[in-house]
Amino acid sequence: MKKDIILAGVGGQGILSIASCIGIAAVEKNLFLKQAEVHGMSQRGGDVQSHLRLSSKEIASDLIPEGKADLIISIEPMEALRYLPMLAKDGVIITASEPFINIPNYPAIDEIYAELKKHNAIVVDAENIAKECGNVRAANMVIFGAAVPFLGLDMETVENSIRAQFGNKGQDVIDLNLKAVKAGYEKAMQR
Repeated sequence: MKKDIILAGVGGQGILSIASCIGIAAVEKNLFLKQAEVHGMSQRGGDVQSHLRLSSKEIASDLIPEGKADLIISIEPMEALRYLPMLAKDGVIITASEPFINIPNYPAIDEIYAELKKHNAIVVDAENIAKECGNVRAANMVIFGAAVPFLGLDMETVENSIRAQFGNKGQDVIDLNLKAVKAGYEKAMQR
């Protein structure tokens, strides 16, 4: 098993929480893991990306070569496009549909969607699904859930990673995030 994953978004959207959950799940499955966080402004509003490499064999480098990412997980549609050169020919993009317009020349959202449709992209209305689950702040976990079918990890291990990641925040937060992941997973499976 080998998965090279780019996680992308804007500071404050929860990219690193997704990376942590994937990492916890990978460790539970005795997989090798390398992660490199490469980001601009780490505060809310700056672009954030993380390279995450999982494998059943040892991994030499923490950075994914251009054109080799199996999966781009993005919480922001333009950020998914930013890392498109990293995507392998048979790679998959999972992205939220809601833009975070943080620059004055943000492209028209229809143009972004048109470009994403040219690639193997699953665009998820993560904010509305998260609202239905109980809190819009769980949108990142909706996207994480939509990515689960492409990670090579089983749902039980993913749920365990969420319990570990959010355990110190109380059962209500754990339950919200579990619900959001399941909703995202179901959305991806409907495709």
